[in-house]
Amino acid sequence: MLIHAQKIKDLSKASLLTIFIGFLLLGGATVLFISLADDVLEKEKFAIDRMMDDYIETLRYPVLQQIMGGITEAGSVLFITIASIILFLFLLVFTRMSKWYAIFFAVNMLGVSLLTKVLKLFFERERPEILAEFDGTGFSFPSGHSTGAITFYGFLIYLLLISSLKSVWKWIINSGLVLATFTIALSRVFLQVHYFTDVVAGLAFGLVWLLICISGLELMLWRERR
Repeated sequence: MLIHAQKIKDLSKASLLTIFIGFLLLGGATVLFISLADDVLEKEKFAIDRMMDDYIETLRYPVLQQIMGGITEAGSVLFITIASIILFLFLLVFTRMSKWYAIFFAVNMLGVSLLTKVLKLFFERERPEILAEFDGTGFSFPSGHSTGAITFYGFLIYLLLISSLKSVWKWIINSGLVLATFTIALSRVFLQVHYFTDVVAGLAFGLVWLLICISGLELMLWRERR
């Protein structure tokens, strides 16, 4: 008991703060997803979906439509799959990092893909519009682009945070990755292939899965160091 207490004391304030924030994010995202999922199961209509659609309707200019069409590709199955394979091989072959990074990254991406498909089949929510041009086929809840984006780009953010890169570059690059993640998610609403609540649920679920995978990775690394 005293040994465990001493280990907790040995943690830095930054580590304790990170753990605390991680638990808050995990708990908040879980509650948010469950709340939305429960309403979707009951076939509820969301006022926020209608409000967002009405607002975006005022912004649908041809140029912006093309831009959003390009942005949404950064969260497509093809792009995320290719980028994930490249990152997996990089972590496994071209770095001296523990093999656990590559393993948990693979679990992160394969797991979220499988779970998203299962959830879509379970909820069977129809899309606002069926547009094959923007991967807008199949069921709608949760958004696959959103879950894929937050797990892939979120893992990149994690890798950068633990890297030896200068803090200023970490902030710049990670801010760009966060912006990219949310823009990809919102592009799905703009292109009318998802409801706003689909992308919110996708981001929430993806974040929960990402944090679980990172927590598992950190636990394995801790055991490896011991």
